[in-house]
Amino acid sequence: MKSFLYPKLNPPSFTWVRPDEGAEVAKVHEWIQPLTSASDPEKSKDADFVIVGVPLSRSSISASGASEFPEAFRRSWRSFATYNLDEDIDLSEMTAVDVGDVPMHVTNIQRCHDNIIEASAALHKHFDASKVCAIGGDHSITAMMVKGLHQVRPDEKIGILQFDTHFDLRDMTDNGPSNGTPMRNLIESGVVEGSNMYNIGLHGFFNTKDLKNYADEKGVKYFTLRESRKKGIEETVVACLEALASKVDTIYLTVDMDVLDIAYAPGVPASTPGGMTTAELLEGVLAAAKHPKVKAMDIVCLDPLKDSQVQPTVKLGTHVLLTFLTGVMLR
Repeated sequence: MKSFLYPKLNPPSFTWVRPDEGAEVAKVHEWIQPLTSASDPEKSKDADFVIVGVPLSRSSISASGASEFPEAFRRSWRSFATYNLDEDIDLSEMTAVDVGDVPMHVTNIQRCHDNIIEASAALHKHFDASKVCAIGGDHSITAMMVKGLHQVRPDEKIGILQFDTHFDLRDMTDNGPSNGTPMRNLIESGVVEGSNMYNIGLHGFFNTKDLKNYADEKGVKYFTLRESRKKGIEETVVACLEALASKVDTIYLTVDMDVLDIAYAPGVPASTPGGMTTAELLEGVLAAAKHPKVKAMDIVCLDPLKDSQVQPTVKLGTHVLLTFLTGVMLR
C-alpha cells in the first residue's frame, strides 16, 4: 500500500476479516477499521481516533522485543467488547482507524526516528481533529511523535503527562537517543519546556541521583508513586492536568508500561517491584483522557516476548488504550 498520508506507512501488520457492511459491531476487532479498507481517504479525516504502530525497540537500553507489541496488540482485539460496562458507553459510537505501522530501518536508528517524526507530522496534519494514539515500541518513540506534532503546530505550547518508573532524562551523549532519553531529548531540542513535564509513578531504586538533579534544574514536576497513592492517583492526575492546562495548549499523554509492578506486567523489559497496580494505572489513564487538552497519547515498553503464555501484559496494554478512548468519549 502506498499511503496518501505518508509515503512509507506500512499496512497494519495484522488485520481481521471485517464484518459485512451494516452488521452489528460488538468486538474491538470488528470496530477498528484498517486504512486500507477505507473507500474514501478524505472521509477518514473525520475519524475520532487514529491508531499507528511504531515497532521500534533497537533503541532500548534493556533487551527488548517491544517492536512486537503493535502486532500482538492488534491480535488481542477480539478479546475485548466495544461496550464498557463500567461507564455504560459503547466505543463503536465513535470511529477509529488503524493506519498501519511506521517503517523501521534494520540498523539505522536515526532513520527510524526520522521516519517516526515524518509520519507523526503527516498524521497530525491529515487527522487534525483526531486523537492520534501511537502503539510502541520503546520510549524513544515519544520524543519523535511529539516532534512531529510540534512540526505541524509550531505555535502551540506542548505539555507532557508521563506515567513512568523512570525520569527518562539520561544524557544522550552516553548512548544516543534511547528509551532512557525522550524527555531530555524534548527539553534539549526546545520542543517542550522541563516545567511542562509532569511524571507520575517514580519509585524505588530505579533512578540515579544525577537524574533527579537534572529534573530539578530543568523544573520537571514529578510525583513518586508513594506520594501519589497518599493523595490518590486520580487526584494527582487531575491536579497535574489543571496545572498543565494553565500553561500549555496541548497535552501529550505517554504511558510507559514499566510504571506497573512486575506482578501485574511481566511483559516489560525493565519490569520492577513496587510499581502501580493495574487498577491504579487504568484509573489514572481514564482521568487523563477526560481532559480536553489531552490530544495525543502513546503506550510504550511492552514486550510480548517476555509476557507469560496468557499474555496479561498485552491484554493490559490494550485495556489501557480502550480506557483512554473511553475517557475521551466521556468528555
